[in-house]
Amino acid sequence: MEQYILALDQGTTSCRAVVFDKKGTIISSAQKEFQQYFPKPGWVEHDANEIWSTQAGMAAEAVTKSGLGGDEIAGIGITNQRETVVVWDKNSGKPVYNAIVWQDKRTAAYCEKLKKEGKGPLLRKKTGLVIDSYFSGTKVKWILDHVAGARERAEAGDLILGTIDSWLIWKMTKGKLHITDVTNACRTLLFNINSMEWDEELLELFTIPRSMLPRVKPSSEIYGYTSPNFFSEKIPIAGIVGDQQAALFGQMCTQPGMVKNTYGTGCFMLMNIGDKPIVSKNNLLTSVAWQLNGKTQYVLEGSIFIAGAVVQWLRDSLKVIKNSGDVEKLAGSVPHSEGVYFVPAFAGLGAPHWNQHAQGCMFGLTRGSTDAHIARAAIDSIAYQTMDILKAMEADSGISIKELRVDGGASVNNMLMQFQADVLNTETVRPKVVETTVMGAAFMAGLAVGFWDNLDEIQKIWQTDRRFEPAEDRAVIEAGIKGWYRAIGALEYWSKES
Repeated sequence: MEQYILALDQGTTSCRAVVFDKKGTIISSAQKEFQQYFPKPGWVEHDANEIWSTQAGMAAEAVTKSGLGGDEIAGIGITNQRETVVVWDKNSGKPVYNAIVWQDKRTAAYCEKLKKEGKGPLLRKKTGLVIDSYFSGTKVKWILDHVAGARERAEAGDLILGTIDSWLIWKMTKGKLHITDVTNACRTLLFNINSMEWDEELLELFTIPRSMLPRVKPSSEIYGYTSPNFFSEKIPIAGIVGDQQAALFGQMCTQPGMVKNTYGTGCFMLMNIGDKPIVSKNNLLTSVAWQLNGKTQYVLEGSIFIAGAVVQWLRDSLKVIKNSGDVEKLAGSVPHSEGVYFVPAFAGLGAPHWNQHAQGCMFGLTRGSTDAHIARAAIDSIAYQTMDILKAMEADSGISIKELRVDGGASVNNMLMQFQADVLNTETVRPKVVETTVMGAAFMAGLAVGFWDNLDEIQKIWQTDRRFEPAEDRAVIEAGIKGWYRAIGALEYWSKES
């Protein structure tokens, strides 16, 4: 009987499930959005039970659409939004509060306090991360400090925590497995990436009881089996990998110096740096790439908070386009932005600037500026922000990048991809299958269950769709880059408290 892999992709705005065959072809898929909650300015929450029911529904729908039975699914791989966290009662299975999302800013003031106390170097050395409200440790502390009775219940051993992968697996196995993998653990501010263990000193700093934490596992292994009420058959759960590391693996960036950029709501650029962590001198993050066959690889990572979301803003707030896909035509109706610069820092500036107080701004507007120039400046901003991170990566790693592998929704925009190649002065490569995140999860699960024998077999599945070569005339491009740095400098000045 022919076998298939089911990959679950639990994202920030939707849950997806995809069935893959041995050639890496998508046999069927199902996707559904779920509710976003914004209880206060800067707060972002999800209903963990809705995430579970939506993800379980999509898994069933994808398998039904494919016409397969549970006995034809060789294994399940999971990829997920990494820093979103849930705290729940291990006896009743009920979350004590909504999941707090990675975009949530409620712990920003606490993070500033930690920085002033000089905790930054300690956290960077142990976790590879900067102190920021982005990561899950401070969110857990907030829940324990603000939800009535939560701290007492946690200290009594009744509450457990997990990123979304842990929550899904706990539900899929009816509470039998409370686990996470190294790629999710390393984004909590609680995990030591040198010793590859939860860190007692950090747990004490954030006042989080150790009993709450899941066991940390490799990214590819048969962890256990689904309970019969999830599918009629017991199916191996065999791969867990955070969404950005999954995309890196799906892009087959398995050698040091290989880089991918995912253009989604935000942009996430990762560089494989091999088997030793490098502490960034340029405000990048150091994380675990994956643990596979007993070997750990690391990455440098830079996050851009607003990328594809800037196109949604043009559509929903400015209403200059009806559909996101229209932006390429509008922006392409002018040869360039005519000196307009748009820094879309709606959620602060990410790497390498890490300015939580920055806000969106536009510079260089004249009476002749039109919606097309603003759209062009918006597209350009995605490429410029990517350039900032890549330069920092090259400085930290001492490696000159030969190519950038791209994926995610906005990577289908040829104008953006060409401009990206131009500003980086580096070849930009788009694969035939841009669904690299969910594919990375499928590859991890498939390797664990012997569906694919080794990386060489998977490497043959990855194929190029198009290569974008940088323009040879550099004068206009260099002038544009200079203008971008002026815009960033002006924003940094504006965001200082008077």
